[in-house]
This record gives sequence, C-alpha cells and structure tokens, in this order.
Amino acid sequence: MGEEQLLGIYEGKTVLVTGDTGFKGSWLVIWLLHLGANVIGYALPPKNKNDNFVICALDRKITHIDGDIRDYEFLIEVLSKYKPEIVFHLAAQSLVLESYKDPLYTFQTNVMGTVNLLEAVRNTPSVKVAVIVTSDKCYENQEWIYGYREIDPLGGKDPYSASKGAAEIVTSSYIRSFFSRDGTPNVASVRAGNVIGGGDWAENRIFPDCMRALLSGKPIVVRNPDAVRPWQHVLEPLYGYLLLGSLLYTKGKEFSGPWNFGPLSKNMVSVRKLVEEVIKQWGGGGIHCNER
Repeated sequence: MGEEQLLGIYEGKTVLVTGDTGFKGSWLVIWLLHLGANVIGYALPPKNKNDNFVICALDRKITHIDGDIRDYEFLIEVLSKYKPEIVFHLAAQSLVLESYKDPLYTFQTNVMGTVNLLEAVRNTPSVKVAVIVTSDKCYENQEWIYGYREIDPLGGKDPYSASKGAAEIVTSSYIRSFFSRDGTPNVASVRAGNVIGGGDWAENRIFPDCMRALLSGKPIVVRNPDAVRPWQHVLEPLYGYLLLGSLLYTKGKEFSGPWNFGPLSKNMVSVRKLVEEVIKQWGGGGIHCNER
C-alpha cells in the first residue's frame, strides 16, 4: 500500500494523537497533516525549544491540548468533545534511566495512562480504530541473538521495560474483554525500538547525544561501541503504524493484536558504525569509547 491509499483513509478524518509533543508523536502529526487529517493532540507541553513539535510550530497547525494522560476525567472530556474516529496513543515516559529515578511516575504514565486511554476509547462511540504504541523493550530479555516475536514472553527487569510489558497486557485484556465483538473499535499494539531522526533531544539516547557532542565540539561518548541495534529512521515505524491503522479501519479485527516493527537483520549495525556514519555526514568529530 502506497501513500495514495493512506490518503484515502486519513483525509478528512479526525485523528487523536496522544504524546503529540514528543519525538515520534510530532513526526506522526506532520504525516497525518500531509494526509489531510484533522489532528487533535493531547500531551504535556514540549520540554525543549529545539523539539520537533516546537521547531515545526505544530501548535499552530493542529488542535493541541495540554493534558496529562494520567488524568482520565480530562482525557474522556477531550474525546467526547472532538469525537475522533482514529486514535494513536504515544503518550509515555520513554526513558530507561528516568524510570529508575522515578518508577512511580513511569508506571502511572505507561500503565495507567494506557488504561485511561483504552477506557476513554471504550466510552467514545466515534472511535473506530486505536493503535497503542509501546516498545520492543516489552519482552522478557532472553539474551537471544535473534529478534523477538509477538508471541514471546513479556517482561522487563527495569521499570521502563516492565511498564511497557504491563501496557501490552492491559491492551490485550481490553481487546479480548471489550473490543472483540462486531461494532466495537478495532485495536492493535505496536512495538518498535532504536528509532532515530531529527528533532529528538531526549537525554541518554545515542543520536541526540551525538548531536549535542558535535554542536559543542566535544567527542561523542560511546558506552557500548560493539553492541548491535536494530536502528530505524522515525518515518519507517510511523509508516507501519499508519498502514496498520488503515488496515484496522478497512479490514477490521483480523489486524487486531500486537505487531513488531523493525529493520531486516542484515540492516542492523553496531553503535560504533552508527556514530562513525553520523561523524561522516556531519563532516567532523571524534569518538570516545567509555566501555562498561
């Protein structure tokens, strides 16, 4: 399916994006605007003046509402007012190290925030489709050399990963309990990781760390240079999310459930190779390996 088919699905429809001020959320908003959707955003204010949401002045192009995903009463009020047909849920606490600092907030946001969103969807008759964005960190880490499958056990040692595994269990429960019958919303969860691209300034992520180092004239500090990761540009999983949303809208419940999004194994590269490519494209810079 090409973009012309997506245009036919999203054009003129009201689409709610939670977490629209975030990295992936802001890029999703841009794409939805390109597809002709009427976008409603619900999220905390952006954290950085250089964030993609701010740089692209998206607050002037969509209806954005400052809101906390933990606030169910306000969230259901927004859905009731704007009556979206399609919902993409990206509002989350998305950093592993931050989850160690504030596990309570992480679980409240990632688990109960997902409950709030699904409950709001259940109680909003206009909603036909909901795509719940979690993470490839939702799986129990088995130290396998191959990628995880959607049927593999969920889990997580750190609070962030555990919260994403729990969000998947919540989503599965809602699908089986409330969204399996005809006439109910078609709901799926999507799992992706190691997403890179412009406008991401989060702490302790390799690509933003590269940019901060290069802008300040310092070497890029690399902790695990030989670790191989499934890097993917932000537009790659977002296309998958949009495609899945369109299939849920047109084909229905056969596309409900969990879906992984990632690159082919042959396209996975080490942290060192990624950083070297960043330096090459930048035209200068250095690497400092601070191996664990």
